[in-house]
This record gives sequence, structure tokens and C-alpha cells, in this order.
Amino acid sequence: MNILENISLKKYNTFGIAATARYFATISSVDDAKEILSRNIGTKFQNTEKLILGGGSNILFTKNFDGIVLKNNLKGIDLIKEDEDFYFVKAAAGENWHEFVLYCIEKNYAGLENLSLIPGNVGASPMQNIGAYGVEIKDMFLELEAINLRTGELKTFSNQDCKFGYRESVFKHEFKNQFMIISATYKLRKTPVFNTSYGAIEQELEKMGVKDLSITAISKAVCNIRSSKLPNPAEIGNAGSFFKNPIIEKEKFELLKKDFPTIVGYEIKDGVKLAAGWLIEQCGWKGKRINDAGVHKNQALVLVNYKDATGEEIYDLSTQVLLSVNKKFGVMLEREVNIL
Repeated sequence: MNILENISLKKYNTFGIAATARYFATISSVDDAKEILSRNIGTKFQNTEKLILGGGSNILFTKNFDGIVLKNNLKGIDLIKEDEDFYFVKAAAGENWHEFVLYCIEKNYAGLENLSLIPGNVGASPMQNIGAYGVEIKDMFLELEAINLRTGELKTFSNQDCKFGYRESVFKHEFKNQFMIISATYKLRKTPVFNTSYGAIEQELEKMGVKDLSITAISKAVCNIRSSKLPNPAEIGNAGSFFKNPIIEKEKFELLKKDFPTIVGYEIKDGVKLAAGWLIEQCGWKGKRINDAGVHKNQALVLVNYKDATGEEIYDLSTQVLLSVNKKFGVMLEREVNIL
């Protein structure tokens, strides 16, 4: 396995930010991962900061990375077992997420169809507890395998071990930068349970003329909706939703509703989840551009790099957005993207 030096990370992050890694290695097998942690190589990098890079779709580089980037390129999808009701499907962390979802749909493994066209790789799915259109990964997740970056030990994490929350897991806090996810296993239904009540899925299905509901139709509807709202990173640099939808107490929501009758919120167990995109749009940011950094014209949740924006410029723009939303609504947004 080659360890490269002073490698540009521009093509490895969907924002297209120009940044350099001091060291860079591609992990194509579990043996590669163990080798990088072994005595002959690992000693040199034992105290060096490590960054696990998957699809690069949830990261913003604001400076060069002075450690070693480990590009997770592990591949493979396997049906490891099935019972009367479920398929248990294991995917390597380096598999593209959307391609994995399409693979499951083709095999009639139900449950992931609402999560179609989410950028990134399989390894990021449990780390972020990715979700969309009323579905979150935790609902189908069984377990994952990960390598401890310090000891080289392979460890299995159950659903409970991952401590999933809204776009949260143990890997973003307690075990941040301590493990490389190797694979994730999902428990997918043989008999679909359709979820079409969230967002514009029902309207899109009607527009498509769908008579017989299927996981294929739902996936196509989700892809259509996402494509109409979200910019393609291959055409304009972005990391998808930059901010989380904030959750506030019901009492505060009722007070806000008096001043802002059209405010968008969804009642959940812990309070009310506000639509961050709506808040940002009301502050006048939608479509606004500062040099090459901007807020997307169709979706205010998405910050974009039009061409040559730096990570610092994107970050500074996000700070201005946060402060303006807090000033107008008394709600502090939280960045969903990992800032480095």
C-alpha cells in the first residue's frame, strides 16, 4: 500500500474546496487498514491525526490537513442471511450509498427507498444517522464493523451501541476520529411498508401517474424531488444540507407562530422540528451570493461553491446565516457538515 505525500483533496470533497493532505493512503481491504496501523507503518503515524474520508459529501475543509487521510475504498454487498420477514444485507463502507439503495430496490429489499439519491458512501450512513422523507437509518440498521484506529482491533457495534439521534451517533461525539467503519448491515423487509406521507412524495407519485405503489416508484419520486431542489455536486460544489432542522419546545413554537403564522414545523416526540430552510429563506438568504460562496437558489439549506470559494468563505457565510436566523427567530441553527 502506497502512502502519498502532499495530495490535493479538491476531487475528494463534493464542495470542491482546494486543500492538501500531508499524507494520503487508499484503504481497499481490511488488511490495508490493519497495515496502516501495524508496527512497520503504524509507528510513524501513531500520533498523527487521522481523517477517514468516504465520499467527501459531508465535509468542509477550511485549511490543509496536516495528518494522514485514509480514503475508505472498501467494496462489496452481501446477503448474509434471511428469515421469514427480513433480508440482512451487509455493505462495505466504501460502497456508494445511492448505488447501494438501487441494488436493494432491484433485489426487492424494502426499507431504504426513501433514502435514494443521498450523496456519500455507506460508511457515513450510520455515522450521520442519515435520514429523509420520514425515514432514518436507525429504523433499518442492525450493526456495523469498525477498526479502532489506535489498537487495530475490529469491533462490532449494535444499533443500541451507536446511540443514534437526529443526524447523530456515538461516532460524532464519544468515538469521534477513533474508528474506521468497515461495513454496515441492514435489516430490510420482504413485505414493504410504504412511507409516502412526508414532503411531496404523494404529489410526485400522482404526477408520475403511479397506480400500483412500489419501492421502485417511491425511489423514483424521491429522486425527482431531490433533483428538482438540490444541486448536483458534479455541477456545482456543495455538501447537501448544511444545517440541521432545529428542534424547539412546543411552547416556543406557539409563541413563534403568533409572530410568524406561516412558520413551518413538524411535531415530534421531543418538541417541534422547524424547517431550517424556511427560516433561512425568511432572512433573505435564498439565492444570495458573496463572491463564489452562496446559498442555493432552490434550497436555502444548501450552501454552494460556485467556482473557487475557499472553505473559510463558505464557513463565514454559514456564520452570517446562523446569526441572522438567531436574531430574527431566537433559534440557533447547528451545522450538519463536518468542519475541518
